[in-house]
Amino acid sequence: MVKAGRNGFKFIGWGLLLIVLFTGYLISFFEDLNTFFLSLLISEIVLVFIYIRRFYGLQITLARIILGCVFIYSGLVKGIDPVGTEFRIVDYFIAFGMDWANPLALPLSVILNATEFILGVLLVFNINIKITSWLVISMMAVFTVVTINDAVYNPVPDCGCFGDALVITNWQTLYKNLIINAFVIIIFLSGKRSSRWLKPKVEWGIFIVFIMGITGFEIYNIRHLPVMDFREWKEGNKMVNANPLPLEYYLTYRNIETGKEKEYLSPDYPYNDSVWMSKREFIRQRIVDSNPQIHDLKIDNEIGDDITPLIIENPDYQFILVSYDLSKADLKRINEIRGFINICNDKGISFVVLTSSVPDEAEMFIKDFKLDADIYFADDIVLMAMIRSNPGLILLKDAVVLKKWHYNDFPAFEELNFRKGLP
Repeated sequence: MVKAGRNGFKFIGWGLLLIVLFTGYLISFFEDLNTFFLSLLISEIVLVFIYIRRFYGLQITLARIILGCVFIYSGLVKGIDPVGTEFRIVDYFIAFGMDWANPLALPLSVILNATEFILGVLLVFNINIKITSWLVISMMAVFTVVTINDAVYNPVPDCGCFGDALVITNWQTLYKNLIINAFVIIIFLSGKRSSRWLKPKVEWGIFIVFIMGITGFEIYNIRHLPVMDFREWKEGNKMVNANPLPLEYYLTYRNIETGKEKEYLSPDYPYNDSVWMSKREFIRQRIVDSNPQIHDLKIDNEIGDDITPLIIENPDYQFILVSYDLSKADLKRINEIRGFINICNDKGISFVVLTSSVPDEAEMFIKDFKLDADIYFADDIVLMAMIRSNPGLILLKDAVVLKKWHYNDFPAFEELNFRKGLP
């Protein structure tokens, strides 16, 4: 009887684990506030707390490994793009009136990403679980408070908890953190029942290797472009619809006799019936574009004309030097850039500068550095998403992103001539 009772208790632990995992899957279906789902997640945390003694060795180990993998994944995908995480942190600083802290955003990004990754490693390898669980529960307490504020007040549209690899809403982020908290409670309150796997020297070795590895990895991704690009402007992407759908024109006419209005999809109405037309008057037109939006880039010239297609859809090679803010651009390679532009001009290859700086500053930049290139204007947020470098160089051809370079990796033209077969 006692044995049967213990097996029943084990089923409670397995049942709660499965429920928590299943609600993790359900997050994708609830982008906004859903009171029932929120109540369900809070109930899970309460039940885990109540039945914490019903979790046994394998269940605790599984919860710890799952949580560790989530932390590793989150830290890694943000570590791939620490500059992107920097932008998210700056958004928070601005939202909370802490603009003075903006210079701290990049080092804070590196530290937070590395901390999250290392905590994941410590969880997976069961390293000093008592201290590790305290660190994890402290971090999650802060993150949960922040995400509650995000969900309720929406100070930033996306917290960037998984970088650009997985974009979720603020409410989904809160749901995710509540599910994580269920795992944290299991690990934190069951820590005394988990024995260490490795000797202290081996644990220290793992810690040092991984902390050096993730930190070096982040520094590399800052000094060069991210090793993986999760955004629209990744190499190989075509920035226009390959097979665009035709625009749909909806016309509204009013019946002169009855005063009733009706909308018609052109040309599916008797426009060539003179009698029908004589009894109706045109009211308005509505255009529907069913094509998916590939990007948000809008390029304006100095007088505000939209010239995006002329640049992006250039059938020939098109170089774009991107600088979201010219006053913050790293210009140590400016002489090489000037020479590169001159060669492009000699060979008839289009080279333009794209910035969000004001026209007067942009014109002064071109004159001061004697750059023989046209300069155009776009939104700074879009430019930051295009390339994680200020300035950065992008090569397009017929709307396809062929190559991108960080300012530390600007190529020599001769190198491109060999690799790309330029004229």
